Amino acid sequence: MRLEKCWFCSSTVYPGHGIQFVRNDAKIFRFCRSKCHKNFKMKRNPRKVKWTKAYRRVHGKDMTQDSTFEFERKRNRPERYDRNVAENVLKAIPKIDKIRVTREERHHKNRSSFIPIYLYWKGLQSIFFGLLLILCKNLNRMKGKKEKLLKEAVRELEQGISLVKAPSVLQQDPSLTLPKIKVSQPQSEENRAMEE
Repeated sequence: MRLEKCWFCSSTVYPGHGIQFVRNDAKIFRFCRSKCHKNFKMKRNPRKVKWTKAYRRVHGKDMTQDSTFEFERKRNRPERYDRNVAENVLKAIPKIDKIRVTREERHHKNRSSFIPIYLYWKGLQSIFFGLLLILCKNLNRMKGKKEKLLKEAVRELEQGISLVKAPSVLQQDPSLTLPKIKVSQPQSEENRAMEE
């Protein structure tokens, strides 16, 4: 039983399922469902459609290179049947699947730990560019000495943005954070009476 891959979304196409399109130059396109076929006819690029495997690989959401993918690769060269080889292959399939699953989990875990830092820096970047826009609008109005002072301020702001630490760095090194001060408030007699 040969399992084909959908040309658009890269999911498996089982025998008797899906649609097959043969172009004039005899190139065969297989699709798992009509959704993929319609997107192909609309000339959509699978790397730009978010639900496809191609998009996930291009944008770092799925693993792209791993030795376990080599076992799934399609081989067109026929091989002579050997019972021992077939037995060993069937024993190896669950082990290879287990290895691939653990590597995918590790990849997703590493990816998700990177996301908060990325969002933090994106926020800083948007604030920085907002300040720059405000300063540039004021720059057009000013002339002479004030303009030079404002340009220097913009330059200092650009250099200072690289000195800001990410939240994960602040958690790892407590010396970078401000000391926490406990503030005690004097309790009134009414509050003491209510507590008792």
